[in-house]
Amino acid sequence: MYKLTAAHRTLPFDTMVRVTNLSNGKSTTVRITDRGPFVENRIIDLSLAAAREIDLVVPGVAPVRVEVLGDVDPTEGFFTVQVGAFRDRGNAERLRDRLNPTYSPIFIQQYDAPEGTYYRVRVGKISGEDAARQFAEQLRLRESFTPFVTRLDPEMPTGGIR
Repeated sequence: MYKLTAAHRTLPFDTMVRVTNLSNGKSTTVRITDRGPFVENRIIDLSLAAAREIDLVVPGVAPVRVEVLGDVDPTEGFFTVQVGAFRDRGNAERLRDRLNPTYSPIFIQQYDAPEGTYYRVRVGKISGEDAARQFAEQLRLRESFTPFVTRLDPEMPTGGIR
C-alpha cells in the first residue's frame, strides 16, 4: 500500500511500468506485484503511494496510459480465463463440474479479499495472451460468460481446489 506497486491481470510479476494519468499528465513508475483489477474496463490497480503520486486518490478512477519498461514481452507465457467468482465454494464447484466434460484444465482459486473469501473459477492453460483472448471470446459466445484473461502465474496450481 505504501510502496510504488500495482496489480495487473496479465503483466508478469516484477514488470516495471510507467503509469500516466491522462487527466493531468502526471506519471509514476510502479512494479507489478499482484493480480487485478477484477473490474470490467479497468486495466491497473495502483497502490495508495502510486495513486498519490499521480493525484488519483480522490477521484479513484481516471484514464491512464500504461507503458512497459525494460525488455519484457508481456504477451509470452501462460494465461487462463476466469469465468466466475463466487462467495460460496459450492457454486464454484458446480460450475467447474458443469464445464469439466468440455474444457480442461479447470481449477478454482481461493482468494481472501478484505470483504471475504471468493472462489474464482478459471479455465485453461493457454500459451500466449492472444490465444487466451480468442479462447475467452469462444467461452463468451458458447457459454454466455463475461470472461477475462489473466496470467497463469507459476505458483498458481492447475489442479485447484477439489
